[in-house]
Amino acid sequence: MGNGPTPFSGPAPFSDIGKKAKDLLTKDYNFDQKFTFAMLGNAGLGLTATGVKKDEIFNGDISTQYRSGKTTVDVKVDTNSNVSTTVAFNEIVPGAKTSFSFKIPDQKSGKLDVQYLHAHAAVTSSIGLTPTPLLEMSAAIGSKEISIGGEIGFDSASACITKYNTGIGYNKHDFSAALILADKGETLKASYIHEVNPTNRATVAAELVHRFDTYENSFSIGSSHSLDPMTLVKTRLSNSGQVAVLCQHEWRPKSLITLSAEYDSRSYRAPTRMGLALALKP
Repeated sequence: MGNGPTPFSGPAPFSDIGKKAKDLLTKDYNFDQKFTFAMLGNAGLGLTATGVKKDEIFNGDISTQYRSGKTTVDVKVDTNSNVSTTVAFNEIVPGAKTSFSFKIPDQKSGKLDVQYLHAHAAVTSSIGLTPTPLLEMSAAIGSKEISIGGEIGFDSASACITKYNTGIGYNKHDFSAALILADKGETLKASYIHEVNPTNRATVAAELVHRFDTYENSFSIGSSHSLDPMTLVKTRLSNSGQVAVLCQHEWRPKSLITLSAEYDSRSYRAPTRMGLALALKP
Protein backbone atom coordinates (compact mmCIF):
# COMPACT_ATOMS: atom_id res chain seq x y z
CA MET A 1 0.00 0.00 0.00
CA GLY A 2 1.29 3.51 -0.67
CA ASN A 3 4.44 4.38 -2.50
CA GLY A 4 7.12 1.74 -2.99
CA PRO A 5 10.62 1.91 -1.61
CA THR A 6 13.26 4.08 -3.17
CA PRO A 7 15.24 2.18 -5.85
CA PHE A 8 18.42 0.74 -4.37
CA SER A 9 21.67 0.49 -6.33
CA GLY A 10 23.43 -2.09 -4.14
CA PRO A 11 23.09 -5.88 -4.05
CA ALA A 12 19.67 -7.31 -3.24
CA PRO A 13 19.19 -9.53 -0.16
CA PHE A 14 20.21 -13.16 -0.59
CA SER A 15 16.56 -14.22 -0.77
CA ASP A 16 16.20 -12.23 -4.02
CA ILE A 17 18.85 -14.25 -5.89
CA GLY A 18 16.95 -16.19 -8.57
CA LYS A 19 13.65 -14.60 -7.53
CA LYS A 20 12.82 -13.11 -10.95
CA ALA A 21 12.78 -16.51 -12.67
CA LYS A 22 10.93 -18.15 -9.79
CA ASP A 23 8.24 -15.45 -9.86
CA LEU A 24 7.62 -15.93 -13.57
CA LEU A 25 7.31 -19.71 -13.07
CA THR A 26 5.14 -19.67 -9.94
CA LYS A 27 3.72 -16.27 -9.02
CA ASP A 28 -0.07 -15.73 -9.42
CA TYR A 29 -0.72 -19.38 -10.33
CA ASN A 30 -3.69 -20.37 -8.18
CA PHE A 31 -5.84 -23.49 -8.47
CA ASP A 32 -8.45 -22.59 -5.88
CA GLN A 33 -11.01 -19.80 -5.62
CA LYS A 34 -9.50 -16.66 -4.08
CA PHE A 35 -10.90 -13.21 -3.41
CA THR A 36 -8.95 -10.17 -2.18
CA PHE A 37 -10.30 -6.73 -1.37
CA ALA A 38 -7.93 -3.91 -0.39
CA MET A 39 -8.36 -0.21 0.25
CA LEU A 40 -6.19 2.56 1.64
CA GLY A 41 -7.53 5.44 3.68
CA ASN A 42 -6.32 9.02 3.60
CA ALA A 43 -4.83 8.84 7.11
CA GLY A 44 -2.40 5.99 6.35
CA LEU A 45 -4.84 3.26 7.44
CA GLY A 46 -5.32 0.33 5.06
CA LEU A 47 -7.65 -2.66 5.11
CA THR A 48 -7.29 -5.95 3.25
CA ALA A 49 -9.72 -8.89 3.29
CA THR A 50 -8.78 -12.24 1.73
CA GLY A 51 -10.81 -15.40 1.28
CA VAL A 52 -9.72 -18.73 -0.22
CA LYS A 53 -11.96 -21.71 -0.95
CA LYS A 54 -10.08 -24.98 -1.39
CA ASP A 55 -12.29 -27.97 -2.11
CA GLU A 56 -15.09 -27.49 0.45
CA ILE A 57 -13.00 -25.62 3.01
CA PHE A 58 -13.05 -21.84 3.25
CA ASN A 59 -10.28 -19.87 4.93
CA GLY A 60 -10.03 -16.13 5.21
CA ASP A 61 -8.38 -13.29 7.02
CA ILE A 62 -8.73 -9.56 7.56
CA SER A 63 -5.67 -7.38 7.98
CA THR A 64 -5.21 -3.73 8.77
CA GLN A 65 -2.14 -1.63 8.20
CA TYR A 66 -1.39 1.70 9.82
CA ARG A 67 1.53 3.78 8.59
CA SER A 68 2.80 6.87 10.38
CA GLY A 69 6.13 8.35 9.35
CA LYS A 70 8.73 5.58 9.48
CA THR A 71 6.59 3.19 11.51
CA THR A 72 4.19 0.59 10.07
CA VAL A 73 1.86 -1.62 12.11
CA ASP A 74 0.16 -4.67 10.54
CA VAL A 75 -2.51 -6.71 12.35
CA LYS A 76 -4.13 -9.77 10.76
CA VAL A 77 -6.95 -11.97 12.09
CA ASP A 78 -7.83 -15.25 10.33
CA THR A 79 -10.80 -17.59 10.48
CA ASN A 80 -8.98 -19.81 13.02
CA SER A 81 -8.90 -16.87 15.48
CA ASN A 82 -5.16 -16.41 15.12
CA VAL A 83 -3.95 -12.83 15.47
CA SER A 84 -0.67 -11.85 13.80
CA THR A 85 0.98 -8.52 14.52
CA THR A 86 4.05 -6.93 12.92
CA VAL A 87 5.57 -3.59 13.87
CA ALA A 88 8.23 -2.28 11.47
CA PHE A 89 10.57 0.68 11.81
CA ASN A 90 12.15 1.98 8.60
CA GLU A 91 15.38 3.95 8.36
CA ILE A 92 16.09 4.19 12.08
CA VAL A 93 19.60 4.53 10.74
CA PRO A 94 20.21 4.96 7.00
CA GLY A 95 19.67 1.68 5.17
CA ALA A 96 18.27 -0.22 8.17
CA LYS A 97 14.82 -1.72 8.74
CA THR A 98 13.75 -3.41 11.98
CA SER A 99 10.54 -5.35 12.59
CA PHE A 100 9.01 -7.16 15.55
CA SER A 101 6.30 -9.78 15.02
CA PHE A 102 4.27 -12.22 17.10
CA LYS A 103 1.15 -14.38 16.88
CA ILE A 104 -1.61 -14.99 19.40
CA PRO A 105 -2.12 -17.55 20.94
CA ASP A 106 1.31 -18.98 19.89
CA GLN A 107 3.58 -17.91 22.75
CA LYS A 108 6.73 -19.01 20.90
CA SER A 109 6.11 -16.99 17.74
CA GLY A 110 7.82 -13.76 18.77
CA LYS A 111 10.55 -12.77 16.32
CA LEU A 112 12.87 -9.84 15.71
CA ASP A 113 14.05 -9.14 12.13
CA VAL A 114 16.72 -6.67 11.07
CA GLN A 115 17.69 -5.76 7.50
CA TYR A 116 20.56 -3.53 6.51
CA LEU A 117 21.25 -2.41 2.93
CA HIS A 118 24.57 -0.87 1.95
CA ALA A 119 26.08 0.17 -1.37
CA HIS A 120 28.05 -3.11 -1.50
CA ALA A 121 26.29 -5.41 1.00
CA ALA A 122 22.85 -6.56 2.12
CA VAL A 123 22.49 -8.25 5.51
CA THR A 124 19.35 -9.69 7.11
CA SER A 125 18.99 -11.44 10.45
CA SER A 126 16.17 -13.01 12.42
CA ILE A 127 16.04 -14.20 16.03
CA GLY A 128 13.20 -15.92 17.82
CA LEU A 129 12.22 -14.26 21.09
CA THR A 130 12.29 -17.41 23.21
CA PRO A 131 14.72 -18.80 25.81
CA THR A 132 16.13 -21.14 23.13
CA PRO A 133 15.71 -19.12 19.94
CA LEU A 134 16.07 -20.06 16.32
CA LEU A 135 18.67 -17.83 14.71
CA GLU A 136 18.84 -17.08 10.99
CA MET A 137 21.17 -14.80 9.06
CA SER A 138 21.85 -14.07 5.41
CA ALA A 139 24.27 -11.78 3.62
CA ALA A 140 25.06 -10.77 0.05
CA ILE A 141 27.92 -8.68 -1.29
CA GLY A 142 28.55 -7.17 -4.70
CA SER A 143 26.57 -4.67 -6.73
CA LYS A 144 23.19 -4.30 -8.37
CA GLU A 145 24.47 -6.39 -11.31
CA ILE A 146 26.27 -9.22 -9.52
CA SER A 147 25.87 -10.51 -5.99
CA ILE A 148 27.29 -13.44 -4.03
CA GLY A 149 25.81 -14.53 -0.74
CA GLY A 150 24.59 -17.19 1.64
CA GLU A 151 22.30 -17.90 4.56
CA ILE A 152 22.49 -20.04 7.67
CA GLY A 153 20.06 -21.10 10.38
CA PHE A 154 20.92 -22.31 13.89
CA ASP A 155 18.63 -23.90 16.49
CA SER A 156 20.00 -23.07 19.92
CA ALA A 157 17.73 -25.66 21.59
CA SER A 158 19.37 -28.60 19.80
CA ALA A 159 22.65 -26.80 18.95
CA CYS A 160 22.14 -27.85 15.31
CA ILE A 161 22.44 -26.00 12.05
CA THR A 162 18.99 -26.07 10.46
CA LYS A 163 19.98 -24.79 7.03
CA TYR A 164 22.78 -23.34 4.97
CA ASN A 165 22.54 -22.19 1.38
CA THR A 166 24.78 -20.18 -0.90
CA GLY A 167 24.40 -18.66 -4.33
CA ILE A 168 25.44 -16.16 -6.96
CA GLY A 169 23.23 -13.94 -9.11
CA TYR A 170 23.89 -11.87 -12.21
CA ASN A 171 21.43 -9.19 -13.35
CA LYS A 172 21.20 -6.98 -16.41
CA HIS A 173 18.33 -4.83 -17.60
CA ASP A 174 16.96 -7.58 -19.89
CA PHE A 175 18.12 -10.86 -18.32
CA SER A 176 19.05 -12.45 -15.01
CA ALA A 177 20.83 -15.69 -14.08
CA ALA A 178 21.36 -17.42 -10.74
CA LEU A 179 23.11 -20.49 -9.34
CA ILE A 180 22.15 -21.66 -5.84
CA LEU A 181 23.46 -24.53 -3.69
CA ALA A 182 20.58 -25.30 -1.32
CA ASP A 183 19.30 -27.87 1.19
CA LYS A 184 22.63 -28.08 3.05
CA GLY A 185 24.48 -28.77 -0.17
CA GLU A 186 22.10 -31.50 -1.38
CA THR A 187 20.44 -29.48 -4.18
CA LEU A 188 21.83 -27.37 -7.00
CA LYS A 189 19.46 -24.90 -8.67
CA ALA A 190 20.19 -22.94 -11.84
CA SER A 191 17.74 -20.38 -13.22
CA TYR A 192 17.62 -17.94 -16.11
CA ILE A 193 15.12 -15.30 -17.24
CA HIS A 194 15.30 -13.18 -20.40
CA GLU A 195 13.09 -10.38 -21.68
CA VAL A 196 12.82 -11.14 -25.40
CA ASN A 197 10.61 -8.25 -26.53
CA PRO A 198 10.11 -5.13 -24.38
CA THR A 199 7.17 -4.00 -26.53
CA ASN A 200 4.83 -6.79 -25.41
CA ARG A 201 6.92 -7.77 -22.37
CA ALA A 202 7.60 -11.20 -23.87
CA THR A 203 9.80 -13.02 -21.36
CA VAL A 204 11.06 -16.60 -21.02
CA ALA A 205 12.46 -18.33 -17.95
CA ALA A 206 13.83 -21.74 -16.98
CA GLU A 207 14.90 -23.48 -13.78
CA LEU A 208 16.96 -26.68 -13.54
CA VAL A 209 17.25 -28.58 -10.24
CA HIS A 210 19.73 -31.39 -9.53
CA ARG A 211 19.59 -33.42 -6.31
CA PHE A 212 22.92 -34.94 -5.36
CA ASP A 213 21.46 -37.55 -2.97
CA THR A 214 19.16 -39.15 -5.57
CA TYR A 215 20.90 -37.96 -8.79
CA GLU A 216 17.49 -36.72 -9.88
CA ASN A 217 17.12 -33.86 -12.35
CA SER A 218 14.02 -31.75 -12.83
CA PHE A 219 13.25 -28.63 -14.79
CA SER A 220 10.56 -26.08 -15.49
CA ILE A 221 10.32 -23.64 -18.38
CA GLY A 222 7.87 -20.79 -18.72
CA SER A 223 6.95 -17.68 -20.61
CA SER A 224 4.89 -14.54 -20.22
CA HIS A 225 3.73 -11.86 -22.62
CA SER A 226 1.13 -9.12 -22.81
CA LEU A 227 -1.76 -9.43 -25.23
CA ASP A 228 -2.51 -5.75 -24.56
CA PRO A 229 -1.55 -3.25 -21.83
CA MET A 230 -4.16 -4.77 -19.50
CA THR A 231 -3.88 -8.52 -20.23
CA LEU A 232 -1.00 -10.86 -19.36
CA VAL A 233 -0.65 -14.51 -20.38
CA LYS A 234 1.78 -16.96 -18.78
CA THR A 235 2.62 -20.60 -19.55
CA ARG A 236 4.65 -23.23 -17.71
CA LEU A 237 5.88 -26.73 -18.56
CA SER A 238 7.72 -29.12 -16.25
CA ASN A 239 9.55 -32.38 -16.93
CA SER A 240 6.90 -34.19 -14.87
CA GLY A 241 4.43 -33.50 -17.67
CA GLN A 242 2.45 -30.76 -15.97
CA VAL A 243 1.32 -27.93 -18.25
CA ALA A 244 -0.04 -24.73 -16.73
CA VAL A 245 -1.60 -21.62 -18.28
CA LEU A 246 -2.51 -18.30 -16.65
CA CYS A 247 -4.43 -15.31 -17.96
CA GLN A 248 -4.56 -12.11 -15.89
CA HIS A 249 -6.64 -9.08 -16.84
CA GLU A 250 -6.58 -5.68 -15.14
CA TRP A 251 -10.18 -4.69 -15.75
CA ARG A 252 -9.76 -1.47 -13.77
CA PRO A 253 -6.65 0.17 -12.25
CA LYS A 254 -5.07 -2.22 -9.68
CA SER A 255 -8.06 -4.58 -9.85
CA LEU A 256 -7.19 -7.97 -11.35
CA ILE A 257 -8.98 -11.13 -12.39
CA THR A 258 -6.77 -14.18 -12.86
CA LEU A 259 -7.68 -17.53 -14.41
CA SER A 260 -5.30 -20.48 -13.98
CA ALA A 261 -5.38 -24.05 -15.31
CA GLU A 262 -3.03 -27.00 -14.99
CA TYR A 263 -3.09 -30.35 -16.81
CA ASP A 264 -1.02 -33.44 -15.99
CA SER A 265 -0.22 -35.06 -19.34
CA ARG A 266 1.21 -38.20 -17.69
CA SER A 267 -1.97 -39.00 -15.78
CA TYR A 268 -5.00 -39.00 -18.05
CA ARG A 269 -7.26 -39.81 -15.11
CA ALA A 270 -6.23 -36.71 -13.18
CA PRO A 271 -8.71 -33.88 -13.75
CA THR A 272 -7.55 -30.50 -14.99
CA ARG A 273 -7.08 -28.15 -12.09
CA MET A 274 -8.75 -24.75 -12.45
CA GLY A 275 -8.49 -21.64 -10.35
CA LEU A 276 -9.98 -18.16 -10.16
CA ALA A 277 -8.57 -15.18 -8.27
CA LEU A 278 -10.24 -11.79 -8.01
CA ALA A 279 -8.41 -8.82 -6.50
CA LEU A 280 -10.25 -5.52 -5.99
CA LYS A 281 -8.61 -2.25 -5.04
CA PRO A 282 -10.95 0.76 -5.27
